[in-house]
Amino acid sequence: MDWDKLKIFHTVAEASSFTKASTILNLSQSAISRQIQALENDLKVPLFERHARGLVLTENGEYLFKSAHEVISKLKDVESNLSGGKDKLDGKLTVTTVVSFGTTWLTPRIKEFMDLNPGVELELIFDDKELDLSTRQADVGIWMRRPKQLNYIQKKFVDFNYHIYGSNQYLEKNGYPKTIKDLNNHKFITYGRGAPSPVYNPDWVLKLGIKEGKKRKSIMKVNSVYGLLLAVQSGVGLAALPDYIVQNVPNLTKVLPNESGKPTETHFVYPASLKKNARLTAFRNFIFSKVNEWKF
Repeated sequence: MDWDKLKIFHTVAEASSFTKASTILNLSQSAISRQIQALENDLKVPLFERHARGLVLTENGEYLFKSAHEVISKLKDVESNLSGGKDKLDGKLTVTTVVSFGTTWLTPRIKEFMDLNPGVELELIFDDKELDLSTRQADVGIWMRRPKQLNYIQKKFVDFNYHIYGSNQYLEKNGYPKTIKDLNNHKFITYGRGAPSPVYNPDWVLKLGIKEGKKRKSIMKVNSVYGLLLAVQSGVGLAALPDYIVQNVPNLTKVLPNESGKPTETHFVYPASLKKNARLTAFRNFIFSKVNEWKF
């Protein structure tokens, strides 16, 4: 098998789309399609079923993808160990987490880490979909769930707590709720379709204190945690927000502070092959020291 074709196949299989694979590989869709067709001809079996909504692996395709995934994962381990050296505090480290946490909490603290470790080339990838750490799409993930993969090491990071917030301008105009019943007289902003991770129960504030099967209506929906924050800041209404995103944000007030949503448990995750990597260890120690300075 041609190794270049196999790598292209692996990328297309992960993306389930020639269009997405084209962006990742920086190749034209026609070039990718020719490589996949050539690989299918070499193996004399179809690897994909083409549908209007994308590509689906055939049974043979699934088998090849699993095998290719294992090979690429092993090669990434070898590359990591040879290029950077486990004991060297220089080289690249790629960190991924969800968009809201990465942009509002993690990024402002990164300069301090870089000042302490000037040899580390840091790349941050913020995506509400989990990247594949085994093929080194990222080295470290701050995930909103406990990983199920046996070859991943995980350490409990922090719980994200949720409370109701409103802008001072809105509350001065519409009143400060003193009881759950008072919430019925207020406007709410909630998450729309495709609520982002780590929001697992986006409507809890609409159901708070309401009979089962019913809920308050929202006047506006946003499918972004940061967008929700900006809407609250502008005085549109009240919303349930993670506490980390409102820290140091002026002119916001926590409403009914004893009422909160279900916390989200987060985990610091990385492949077992990077257990003794000096760059990862330095970042892990730094990020845990920073999170311990704050109350979420």
